[in-house]
Formats: sequence, structure tokens, C-alpha cells
Amino acid sequence: MSAPVKAGESKRQRLTKGGRETRERIIETAAELMFHRGAGGTSIPDIQAAAGVSASQIYHYFGDKQGLVLAVIDHQTDTQLAQQRPLLDNLDSIEALREWCDRAGSRQDARGCEGGCEIGSLASELADSDQSARASLTSAFDRWEGPIRSGLARMQARGELSERADTAALATALLAAIQGGMLLSQVRRSSTAYRQAVSAVIDHIESHLVR
Repeated sequence: MSAPVKAGESKRQRLTKGGRETRERIIETAAELMFHRGAGGTSIPDIQAAAGVSASQIYHYFGDKQGLVLAVIDHQTDTQLAQQRPLLDNLDSIEALREWCDRAGSRQDARGCEGGCEIGSLASELADSDQSARASLTSAFDRWEGPIRSGLARMQARGELSERADTAALATALLAAIQGGMLLSQVRRSSTAYRQAVSAVIDHIESHLVR
């Protein structure tokens, strides 16, 4: 069975090189503005001015603001996952899990813990008000959780993790710790809460190792 096509993907494939570049510039600009101002606090005229495009171009590529928001969710998800590779593809040891989470904490420290998680910030704003966005955000978090599940499953298959360990539940717990920890770190302007949250979950995962 072929992979499902994302909304707007077939149209994007038909664009000229210049059209694709313009579309990507609009998305990148919108993503940056929405990260700092929120989706609700970012208007089409704001995006026009910052990207140097017309309103008609935005509506041509995305249909309406909601279409642009969905494109921003996809963009932020693709960007965040790309930045976390190759670590994200090799989360099959306690050491790898700790290194991956520690690097995310260092990224938060580098920007003064401002802004929080790009995907999580959109989720907190849109999950209850925009069902299409909520569906896209659900997919985004599933894509993020998937490599954690896969890594834990490989540890279990190798006999390193107890057969009694619920790898799906452990992966969800770690992702929840990441999101909750980033939110507290954003509020407190310190990565301490994030580091404590993820460390507690990884310690719990480690308790399932076969000694």
C-alpha cells in the first residue's frame, strides 16, 4: 500500500521552482512569526510584510489561513525531526535516550528557555479550537513518539529490556515528560524542570533492563 499523501502535496509537486521557493518562504516566515506570536496573533498582513509577498499569493498556495497553519505544523514537525537525527533513529539504549534528551535541554538553554517547543506551543493554542489542526498535531506527536517506541522495541527484541515492559506506554511517558518539562522550563526560564522530568522517566525505563 502506498503512503498517504499529505494535504496539498500533489499541488506542491506541480509548482514551478519559483513557486516552490515562494511557498516555502511563506511557510518559513509564518512558522517563525507563529512561534513568537502564536497562530492567533499572526495575521495574513503580518506574513505578507515579513515574507514580501501578496495576499493573493498566500491564498493561492494555501487557500486560507487555516491551510497555512496546517502547512506550518507539517513544516515544524519535519524541521524538528530532521534536527534530531541521527540520534532520533538510534534511541535503542539508555545512553542514547539520555544523550538525545540532554541535547534538547542544551538547545533550550541556548535560547534562554524562551518559546518552548515549536510543536507543543501550537498544540496548546490550537488543540481545542481547530479540529483540523488537532488532527495534524496528533500526527506530528505520533511521528515524534514513533522513533522512541522503535528504539525501545529493539532493546526488548535484543533481550535487554524486560518482556514485561510496555514499550508503547514508556514511549508515551517520555514524550509527555519532554513536553511537560519544556513547558515548565519555558515558564521558569530554566531547563531544570525539563531535565528532572525526562531523567525520572529514563530512570524508570532503565529499571526494566534485564540485569
